[in-house]
Amino acid sequence: MFPVTTYVNRRKVLKQAVNKGLLLFLGNDESPMNYADNTYDFRQDSTFLYYFGNDYAGLSAVMDIDENKEIIFGDELTMDDIVWMGQQPTIREKCAQAGISETLPAGALKKYLQDAAAKGREIHFLPPYRAEHQLKLLDWLGIAPAAQAEAASLAFVKAVVHQRNYKSDEEVEQIEEAVAISAKMHRKAIAMALPGMKESEIAAAMNEIAMRYGGRLSFPTIATINGQTLHNHYHGHTLTSGRLMLIDAGAENAMHYAGDLSSTFPVDKKFTEQQKMIYQIRYNMHRAAVAALRPGIAFKDVHFIAAKILVEEFKCIGLMKGDATEAVIAGAHALFFVHGLGHMMGLDVHDMENLGEKWVGYAGEPRSTQFGLKSLRLARTLEPGFVHTIEPGIYFIPELIDQWKAKRQLEQFINYEAVEKYKNFGGIRNEEDYLITATGARRLGPALPLSLEEMEEARQWQ
Repeated sequence: MFPVTTYVNRRKVLKQAVNKGLLLFLGNDESPMNYADNTYDFRQDSTFLYYFGNDYAGLSAVMDIDENKEIIFGDELTMDDIVWMGQQPTIREKCAQAGISETLPAGALKKYLQDAAAKGREIHFLPPYRAEHQLKLLDWLGIAPAAQAEAASLAFVKAVVHQRNYKSDEEVEQIEEAVAISAKMHRKAIAMALPGMKESEIAAAMNEIAMRYGGRLSFPTIATINGQTLHNHYHGHTLTSGRLMLIDAGAENAMHYAGDLSSTFPVDKKFTEQQKMIYQIRYNMHRAAVAALRPGIAFKDVHFIAAKILVEEFKCIGLMKGDATEAVIAGAHALFFVHGLGHMMGLDVHDMENLGEKWVGYAGEPRSTQFGLKSLRLARTLEPGFVHTIEPGIYFIPELIDQWKAKRQLEQFINYEAVEKYKNFGGIRNEEDYLITATGARRLGPALPLSLEEMEEARQWQ
């Protein structure tokens, strides 16, 4: 945990922002896989962690702004619990670490909330993302699950997003640690991958590193020779000569801060000429995007910088045509660059996605519905303290190419006959994590091989 003053100050800022009412925090419970005693690894709710630090199941909390109270609700372990799971600090001891002096049994929370509701007091809660939360809100407040997202407090959401979006120095230190572990995972994959190996061997080696350094994965590992599938979590293929290997993996450190990196490299020692050409274009997109990072620029504009480079360079190799700016405005680049340039990162690998990207990444502004652009998770103006990814990609998705070609979609910008020759190419994505500073941006964590030369040098196994 951070020093107690960190949590005290965070709660003080939040209460001042919301100003009145009662703030309800739903900590997470254990989640069974197939029966009650066989659970998934416990992961505490990130907002609960941010304000209370307690990484234990079965806790909830209230910040009662009107009554000037802060209470954590939870039950002490029984002897049966201790026999099977070992001893833990008492509820009071857990709470003291976050500067909370008042505790009550878990069962007292329902009456506390209902008494507040009976007095007409406003009860703020965040949009639930777990079924257990939905059932609790139904039981405690009588709000049906289908109505809970709408009933969630927008004032609460905005206040939390505004606070968590700006990373403190102590948070940046934790994120950088997670990124450094993530880099070790990627270097292991780059060094060990050989033709004939299974994707699962690569994934297992990376997962081991995350655990070795006291953490876990920040999201399910992507380790695939089918990089054209963006979130490919299947690890059953064999690495074959002539293919590219795409890794998208990150570690979550002991404090639950996330790293998120991607690497693409040849299964062989060197890229093919076709792979070199596309890899270099993606690298140029990446470096241009990084060079543009600074406070005051809209991340949406940085996304467009990368997209325009793709169009201009694809014109040079005959895959696209026409005016590059017009092609980007029309969304023609999205046939190949189908997702956004990056996303916020912190306690969640997609930070606060449960609170809504409209507020996290768009500051309340409307989001485009255009294919490709609608997948841009971060568009708002960058400010010091923001931590986000940079991950332009290039993909040749046969099904998508066939669909667009059949519809003659944006054919004024796309040379479909030339694109046909790339349908079995796969996909390329490399990713780094950046902190926006007062004067520009700083990459977090150690550098991974990024250029053609760096990656081929890293692939020269004995």
